[in-house]
Amino acid sequence: MSNTMYNKMWHQTQEALGALLDKEPQKMIEPQRNQVFIFQTLATFYIKYVQIFRNLENVYDQIVHPQKRILIRKVLDGVMGRILELKNEMVELELTEFHYFDDILQDLKLAPQQLDIPIPKYFLKEKLEVIKGREKILAQILADSGIDTSEMKFPVKSMPFDQAVKLIQIAERARQGRLRALFMKQIYLQEYRAKQSKTLGKKVTDTWAAALCIQKVWRRFHQCKKTEKLREEEMIFLGMNPPPLFNEVSATVIQAEKVDRLRNEVQMKHEEDYREALVTIKNDLKLIEGLDIKENLQDQIRHWFIECRNLTGTFPDYPDIEEGGSAIIFSNKTIQQVIEDIIANQEEEEKNEKKKKKKKEKQPKKTKRQKKGTKEKNKEEDEKWKMSPSLFLPAMKEGCNAYKEIWMNKDESWNFSQDFDPELIKEEKRKELESEIRVQVDELMRQELKNLKLAVDREREHPAKVGKKKKKGKKGKKKEKKTKKDKDLTADRTIESLYKELVEEGLLIQALKVNLSDYIGEYSYLGTTLRQVSIEPMPSLLDVRQLITLYGIWPLGSAAVHEKAPLVKSLLLAGPSGVGKKMLVHAICTETGANLFNLSSSNIAGKYPGKNGLQMMLHAVFKVARQLQPSVVWIEDTEKTFYKKVPNAEKTNEPKRLKRHLPQILKLLKPDDRILIVGTTRRPFDAELQSFCRVYQKIILVPRPDYASRYVLWKQIIERNGGVLTSALNVSCLAKVTDGFTQGHIVKVVKAVLTDQRIRRQIHKPLTAVEFITAITSMDPVYKEEEESFKNWYAKTPLGKKRALAITGGSTEKAKDKGKRKEKKEKKAKKKK
Repeated sequence: MSNTMYNKMWHQTQEALGALLDKEPQKMIEPQRNQVFIFQTLATFYIKYVQIFRNLENVYDQIVHPQKRILIRKVLDGVMGRILELKNEMVELELTEFHYFDDILQDLKLAPQQLDIPIPKYFLKEKLEVIKGREKILAQILADSGIDTSEMKFPVKSMPFDQAVKLIQIAERARQGRLRALFMKQIYLQEYRAKQSKTLGKKVTDTWAAALCIQKVWRRFHQCKKTEKLREEEMIFLGMNPPPLFNEVSATVIQAEKVDRLRNEVQMKHEEDYREALVTIKNDLKLIEGLDIKENLQDQIRHWFIECRNLTGTFPDYPDIEEGGSAIIFSNKTIQQVIEDIIANQEEEEKNEKKKKKKKEKQPKKTKRQKKGTKEKNKEEDEKWKMSPSLFLPAMKEGCNAYKEIWMNKDESWNFSQDFDPELIKEEKRKELESEIRVQVDELMRQELKNLKLAVDREREHPAKVGKKKKKGKKGKKKEKKTKKDKDLTADRTIESLYKELVEEGLLIQALKVNLSDYIGEYSYLGTTLRQVSIEPMPSLLDVRQLITLYGIWPLGSAAVHEKAPLVKSLLLAGPSGVGKKMLVHAICTETGANLFNLSSSNIAGKYPGKNGLQMMLHAVFKVARQLQPSVVWIEDTEKTFYKKVPNAEKTNEPKRLKRHLPQILKLLKPDDRILIVGTTRRPFDAELQSFCRVYQKIILVPRPDYASRYVLWKQIIERNGGVLTSALNVSCLAKVTDGFTQGHIVKVVKAVLTDQRIRRQIHKPLTAVEFITAITSMDPVYKEEEESFKNWYAKTPLGKKRALAITGGSTEKAKDKGKRKEKKEKKAKKKK
């Protein structure tokens, strides 16, 4: 796709975004009561923003013009933030993390695949060198300390010499036995043929009958092959089977990938040229226009002095550097407008004084009845739903306005190579140069004003203003006292030394290179229909993947989004073993280039002992995490940190070391800190629910795969491990039989069956479902009882409780009252005891 096509795509997307920004305020301002209608409006906006984001992300990745990319990036971050805001509104409205848009997708004529949220490629592109450098340092530290990651992954057991000799002997004797058996089989066949030839040699066969027999056999074989071919062609025509060479990469795709790589190189070159031009153009402007700008500013300020003197009788006070200097008075204003402002300010001051006097005279007191009336009105207003104000809409509107002003109707026929536009740089740099020169001019003009006052007014200074300045100073000191920083326990140490120590202690680990796209699954197509019948469906694997993108990857990848979007500091992944919880943690790190810290109870056992040691450990971890952000702090088997009762076997490890400190750490995390605490658990019911839910803001229930997901999993995992899918392998049967088995089970089975020898034999003996079924029979599936226990546990969490009450027709206020009553009863019972 050429640059013109991407430009066209950008223009279309900007138009769609402009139309959406015009529509949104109209619908969102009006207060509504109908929950279904509110959700549908939110969902339609969410879906439309996702479509715009998909196009913008593609455009930003491929467009070459550096100045266009700056504007697209600003809008892209705004759209990302708006999607997160809408998601948060939908969660608060429906009281669930998972939403289904089947009916809305039908109305908009979109496929569920178009709701898939991509991860912006610039997350890794822009800091690829930093990530590679960090990986090299990590590998070097691991090598120096003797911790080899390959050994950790595949441990090799040592074996005594005698046992090794015996194993080799057994293998060699088995090989010789097989060869001997083959040799004996050949001798037996030779003897058998010799006997048959002696018996048949006596009979005289008819040549015509033999030829007819051969013809029958050949024609039957030929016809069978022909019918098989016709059936295959028919199935391809009906769309039931893929066409030949369907899975092979076509030449056009290879060519497109080459073009993408070339475009990325051009993109990098244009970026470098643009950065150089920013410096050179500014220097040129300084030489050519610098003196003229200085003279114009001085003339403008002198004229202001004289006009103020003529109108008010005194010279004006010159604004301080902290206030912005003369830029406050002359920002986008002519001298005549400045004079008009001075006159208007005088009139306003006189009016305000008169109004204050009148207000003091007339101040009627409110009666109790009036107060009650206002309270009732406020309650009625609260019942109606209103959209909370957005922090990203202004940025998007600014971007759209900039697009309309600069790029919408711009003639770019001269710029075929899509290099930077020097005129736009000149406009920007003129403003910068003017602000720099204004600082110098302000210093000169302040002195000039002092001289004028001395000469004309004879030191008519205002002592009240001096007092005001002193007060400002006091306020500043008070603020400084309030904002005390926490003690830095490692002030004398460098980040490099702390980084090395954490790696050697095994707290900072190397993340596995796993993409989020490797988390295979299928959409839930019956979500809305089940909810209409008041059945809460289990989320699909792709629903989980979307939440990981929204709550984990987007905020960590983009600083602009993390600062303003609804803040998610901690995330809990709960589900049975083998559903891919660890994989999702590693995928977050891979997609964002984040550091991975392992604070699992088993990993920190025996490290940094005592209270001081624990404080030092947490301080070091979060200091390095802040400095080298984005960072992920992973707590595996996090239920152990919040045990109701610690088992005797685990008491020595002190699993509850972090229980008190985690809530404090969460309070210290600010929007500027791109740090995410991720917990994974397969037994959440063993933990204290209240303390557990205080630490983890978002709880994501990771389910076992459903039929659709299992079908896709079997196909893709077999193909990834070198298997060939044929008509002999009934994948649908495999998916049906393996109900209850997780992704981990499927991967283990496929790897066990598809050995190197079996892969080579596929040509003669294709794969069958029986091979995989026999291998999976030895494994224990996730039974319905276990899945129900996870559902029941989730129903006890804050969001689960609210959802259950909303379904039964209760309200969240009732739930709060019940909770308070229970607490009071418990307290009374304790007192009696």
